[in-house]
Amino acid sequence: MPDQDIRLQKLKVWLDEQLPLLFQRHGWGDVPAASLTAASSDASFRRYFRWQAGDRTLIVMDAPPPQENCRPFVDIAQLLATSGINVPVIHAQDLEQGFLLLNDLGRQTYLDVINEHNADELFEDAIAALLAFQQLPMDAPLPSYDVALLHRELELFPEWYVKHHLGIEFSTAQQAAWQRVSTLLIDSALAQPKVLVHRDFMPRNLMLSAPNPGVLDFQDAVYGPVTYDVTCLFKDAFLSWPEQRVAGWLQQYWDKAREAGIAVQSEFAEFQRASDLMGVQRHLKVIGIFARICHRDGKPRYLSDVARFFSYIEAVLARRPELSELGQLLAELRQPGEAPA
Repeated sequence: MPDQDIRLQKLKVWLDEQLPLLFQRHGWGDVPAASLTAASSDASFRRYFRWQAGDRTLIVMDAPPPQENCRPFVDIAQLLATSGINVPVIHAQDLEQGFLLLNDLGRQTYLDVINEHNADELFEDAIAALLAFQQLPMDAPLPSYDVALLHRELELFPEWYVKHHLGIEFSTAQQAAWQRVSTLLIDSALAQPKVLVHRDFMPRNLMLSAPNPGVLDFQDAVYGPVTYDVTCLFKDAFLSWPEQRVAGWLQQYWDKAREAGIAVQSEFAEFQRASDLMGVQRHLKVIGIFARICHRDGKPRYLSDVARFFSYIEAVLARRPELSELGQLLAELRQPGEAPA
């Protein structure tokens, strides 16, 4: 029997133990007959199931150790809930087995429903949620986006995209250029005001819910650059928006952040530059991650979105001359004949 099938059987046994306790605790009566169906999976080893009996639904997370650790999800869910953000309520947990029983935030993500007509309204709600957790005091025992973490993320690009996907390695000169670009991006990130950073605050992780949005996939949260999440929100892996519209949303966020007392850059042009450079750091990281997911984990479908991230980077290169070395480096990578032996 495949390992996942064994885990599913264990999950069902655990669920059968937890449901009577949950129903008794909430006065819901006897546990009715129900269905358990796949709700979603993601680029990690986690997967989700929806338990449903009539109109009542619950979500079960299967996060197999040692690949996944549920403890950060539990701790950060409790932290975010203190700010009124709509995050999953954890009804039951077994951290040793990697099982969580959660309330159901809905069936539709922002990615499922967002379009050019409703985006303003949906992003207004998303910005409100973002501002809420950015106002939390930074006293939880979370890691910081430090030099080491930012550098590790950037190195995913040469290691997995350039080396494993393109099959080439940087020359000595290209490696030196890459290090200068990395230093520029890291220094820009570290110079920014710090807040709680979700790290994947994008439409795929926001649920159409009440209150809106429901926020998921926050287990990797850190303290870091104030522009990170808002840049992630509008420069998504799975859909793109016109540059002018993104600039308008960034302005909206910046205005509201200043009103809320969040330490953003004092001038919008400075904030926008920081957002541009933060975005390039993230885009390079994600390109590397998508290549790793393909070549290490056997999930090639994510590579189809790599072109979107290169487009984001190229738009920034066109207005940020300080990144000209990166532009040259990417141009050389597009010409394998000029690549180093």
